[in-house]
Amino acid sequence: MLPATMRYVAYTPSPDPATLHVAEGPVPRPGPGEILIKVRYAGINRPDVFQRKGLYPAPPGASPILGLEVAGEVAALGEHADIWQVGDPVTALAPGGGYAEYCVVPARHALPVPANVPLEQAAGLPENWFTVWSNLRDIARLKAGERLLVHGGSSGIGLAAIQLGKLTGAQVFTTVGTAEKAAACRAFGADGVVEYRRQDFVEEIRAATNGEGVDVILDMVGGDYVQKNVSLLRRDGRLVYIAFLNGSKTSFDFLPVMTKRLTITGSTLRPRSREEKEAIREALLEHVWPALTEGRVKSRIHATFPLDQAAEAHRLMESSAHIGKILLAVAP
Repeated sequence: MLPATMRYVAYTPSPDPATLHVAEGPVPRPGPGEILIKVRYAGINRPDVFQRKGLYPAPPGASPILGLEVAGEVAALGEHADIWQVGDPVTALAPGGGYAEYCVVPARHALPVPANVPLEQAAGLPENWFTVWSNLRDIARLKAGERLLVHGGSSGIGLAAIQLGKLTGAQVFTTVGTAEKAAACRAFGADGVVEYRRQDFVEEIRAATNGEGVDVILDMVGGDYVQKNVSLLRRDGRLVYIAFLNGSKTSFDFLPVMTKRLTITGSTLRPRSREEKEAIREALLEHVWPALTEGRVKSRIHATFPLDQAAEAHRLMESSAHIGKILLAVAP
């Protein structure tokens, strides 16, 4: 029997995380093709911060509650969702609603918790892996033998991107802010790490590649990185944007884009169609989930906060001091 109400994190749009607070509301019910998850852990992601600030509204039909990834057990099934059974442990990409004791997700946006992966770690998988797969494999067409540069390598996205690069057979470089973050990236497989606060990443990557540069760059910085990235790309290189932490507006020389036949592109995950996300889910199930089960791929949890400390979790996310994932422990 499902309860009538649940705890969730409510907020008033504000740059101040202090508006995040626990409230009580009705337990949602799954519709056709959906499942209801009893949430044990929820991931904290940058889009949550932007939504809290009023800069990233939920798409039509999505829960207004924050939270884009969860792990827990299936609590109820909607019609045509019988690929799951009540009680199955799952981790899922959510359209919203993750910072709550119960969350509705499309049945085919959920994945089984990989064998030998604790539920807490599984909660940090969906948003990162859906993002890096769709951008590096589907959009950038990264392949074995190529070189990949990942900016912000110590973030949850960055660590997943490093590992996907290595799974693909690429040589992987990354940029980070501190020696501690550099060590973490090397432990996750990075072939080369540049500490951008004390090193010029353009010079360092050129030196490490005998002046040749890289084939694919995954960037979440933007701003003045655009020109630097373009200068590092080899012929037919691809520059993919997933965020603009230093701003989305800049001025740069477009001539190398023509002379080197470069592609500059980007994407956001949340507005993509249910069918597109289902396709990414199937690719992850085939190509990444076996590696998770075998221990060849892993996640790193930096900190886990109780639900009533969501504000502290957001402050940590905004500080960029973390290495890996930040989670909320929602229910015991």
